[in-house]
Amino acid sequence: MDVVDGEPPTGRPGAGDRVAGDLLTIGAFAARTRLSAKALRLYDRQGLLTPAYVDDVSGYRYYRADQAERARLVALLRQLDMPLARIAEVVELEGERAADRVAAYWAAVEARLAGQRALVDYLRAHLSGRSSELYGKFEIETVDVPEQWVLTQRRHVLADELPTWIGASLGRLEEAARECGGITGAPFVVYYSEVSLESDGPAEACVPVADEVAARAWAGGQGRAWETQARREPARRLVYTRISKAQVANPQIHAAFDAVGAWIAREGGLEVAGPCREVYFADWDAAGPEDPVCDVAFPVR
Repeated sequence: MDVVDGEPPTGRPGAGDRVAGDLLTIGAFAARTRLSAKALRLYDRQGLLTPAYVDDVSGYRYYRADQAERARLVALLRQLDMPLARIAEVVELEGERAADRVAAYWAAVEARLAGQRALVDYLRAHLSGRSSELYGKFEIETVDVPEQWVLTQRRHVLADELPTWIGASLGRLEEAARECGGITGAPFVVYYSEVSLESDGPAEACVPVADEVAARAWAGGQGRAWETQARREPARRLVYTRISKAQVANPQIHAAFDAVGAWIAREGGLEVAGPCREVYFADWDAAGPEDPVCDVAFPVR
């Protein structure tokens, strides 16, 4: 029989229910735990807090008094806006393991809030016309990059997938470059269109290599499994600014690109001549938060 949402008239199981007399109705249990019957029904559907007994005839739900602690834990975790699926993991753990899982969740929340706080500062400066205050923090330079052959992998990717994809793709290409005469320049990522939570680029990971013939052969052979290509990257003049590892995140990296774009517009006589890019010239894993690791750049003519 389907479970129903009401209460038995007496507030306790009937004489023929074969349940212990210390079971609590959903109403009594809700009052004891300071949770609503609606919340308890939700927790039941999610498998977080299953009633101790459901009457076969009436469908009424009953709880044991010792389930109250688990119910309160679920409610407290919900106050952290923890997803129900994550709560299901925590309540099945004990002691330090459960505490560590909560700590890991909150560390991720704080990291997200820090990024959102920085984004608010960026938007306030941008919308109030104080963008120059942000741009002034970046030193703009130019560099001429010679023609080079690159191994590449291109993908449509959203912003939350981007860091993982960049690391994996550049790692594969750098390994392949060993069979193509070695790496001859800093790896870079080209953005052919915006990458955000709604827009998926595409983006292209590129690693410069020494041997054109070997690169083309590798791309046409082993590289097919990863949809790798080999292409000629023409000589370019880049306008760029150098940023730290901590700044390779939103919105700091957007502010850096905006600063470069504003500098190009302000200088005059220059025209953007291709999609923007990030050039990764340092060992990402070994770098600290304040170490310079990346140039954000626009090609110009």
